[in-house]
Amino acid sequence: MAKISLIVNGEPTTADIDPRTLLVRFLRENLRLTGTHVGCDTSQCGACIVHLDGKAVKSCTMLAVMADGHEIRTIEGLAADGAPLHPMQEAFREHHGLQCGFCTPGMIMSAIDMVRRKGYALDERTIREELEGNLCRCTGYQNIVASIAAGATAMAKSDRA
Repeated sequence: MAKISLIVNGEPTTADIDPRTLLVRFLRENLRLTGTHVGCDTSQCGACIVHLDGKAVKSCTMLAVMADGHEIRTIEGLAADGAPLHPMQEAFREHHGLQCGFCTPGMIMSAIDMVRRKGYALDERTIREELEGNLCRCTGYQNIVASIAAGATAMAKSDRA
């Protein structure tokens, strides 16, 4: 067993885990944060994306012990200050950026990271290129792209990158 200590969604967390445990499994099974999805287990689909120290990572190919001493933010930890949704989550809701919803948490986490890295003024081409590691099984990309553009604008207004 390995002891890990990390901050998950702002809360200090300590656990004894099998050192072979993937971060996605730790989040889902140990912490019951099931918004982070397991889609492919091969780092292809992006449904498992979380933020590690503010940067998007695919948690299906990262061991939980690698997150020891770091901060993890999942889709459940995005809304702050009593708000029901983060501006990017609200944009996905308003612009119908989800269909079945399976890819949505990873898309949103990627989108927030994209805004952090690329800025608030995102054009369609940039958004599509940046989504390369995220797959939508329902092929709802047109509304996802519109949602990300709107979310970036909303994040600029709220300064929540």
